[in-house]
Amino acid sequence: MNGNKQKFVSVIIPVFNDIERLQLCLKALENQTYPQELYEVIVVDNNSEENIAEVTKQFKQVSLTQESKRGSYAARNQGIKIAQGKLLAFTDSDCIPTANWLENGVNKLLSVSNCGIVAGKINLYYQNKSCPNAAEMFDKIVNLQQEKYVEEYHYGATANLFTFKQVFDKVGLFNADLKSGGDADWGNRVFMSGYDIIYSQDVLILHPARNSLAQLIKKVMRQTGGTFDRQQKQKQKLNFNQVIDYIIQLRPPVRSAMRKSLSAQELQDIFSKIELTFIIIIIHYLRLGEELRLQFGGQSRY
Repeated sequence: MNGNKQKFVSVIIPVFNDIERLQLCLKALENQTYPQELYEVIVVDNNSEENIAEVTKQFKQVSLTQESKRGSYAARNQGIKIAQGKLLAFTDSDCIPTANWLENGVNKLLSVSNCGIVAGKINLYYQNKSCPNAAEMFDKIVNLQQEKYVEEYHYGATANLFTFKQVFDKVGLFNADLKSGGDADWGNRVFMSGYDIIYSQDVLILHPARNSLAQLIKKVMRQTGGTFDRQQKQKQKLNFNQVIDYIIQLRPPVRSAMRKSLSAQELQDIFSKIELTFIIIIIHYLRLGEELRLQFGGQSRY
């Protein structure tokens, strides 16, 4: 066992009514290559109606705590407060960490000087492993682009993130008032404090792709509301350039939608590619409409 494995790690998982997938996640965490005596798993129940304790009591390394304030970032903050480890790992109840997730995440975190965040790769998988539908393909090509988040936007999605507890001591906890985008808000604070943010494809978790238009719409509304709330916090009001940008976006993105659809090689028939094209256009206008609604005084829907 190398020196990096001597570090105790706290894994933090927020959950809201997700018993079946939580059980899969905890089973994967039970079978890690990292020594079991050197990590704990903290599940934070965020006002679930389901009996989360029925799942967590099956795993000896798992402790269950509660957070009454709704929102995954409030739940993660509760986990951080009671965590015993100086190293913290975050994932979600619908994720399945690979067997060497903890080992690789810890090794990467400790091998980079001045590291504030290790953001691991997120592989989306489909209900039908060999044949995704159009909604699943949209989710894959648009969402959870972890490498892009790190390189262009300086943060990592909390579905797969490693850090030190002392980083929270320095930059503060997640913004518990945000229901979406709290990982971007916190990651940007880490970056602005001078820490390095690293992407690692060897630190891998699996995540189910959203498989219906309804699920995609729910996500885009939540994301748009979270982005707007962060901008409001930073007092970024609508300006002339944004007005021009909104006008430009009124033009249907047919060409770019078709290009993305035709390049989606996993879609096996032309009808699925046509469906994907329509989904891209629909989501474009739903996002645009929600942004404008919020700009003119509407309340976030999440």
